[in-house]
Amino acid sequence: MTNTKIPGVSFSLKRAIGVTKLKRLFTQKTGIPTTKVGIERKIGGMIINAIFKK
Repeated sequence: MTNTKIPGVSFSLKRAIGVTKLKRLFTQKTGIPTTKVGIERKIGGMIINAIFKK
């Protein structure tokens, strides 16, 4: 749905209905990332901190 066949113009259904905003607000309030990479980084950081007791 992101390609409208017009160069420079795109459409996102998730942004149109507000899913992106809700995910962003959730992340800001709780500090829990909603992306796969963000979750992996957070878990990895927790493991490193547990090993080295930072």
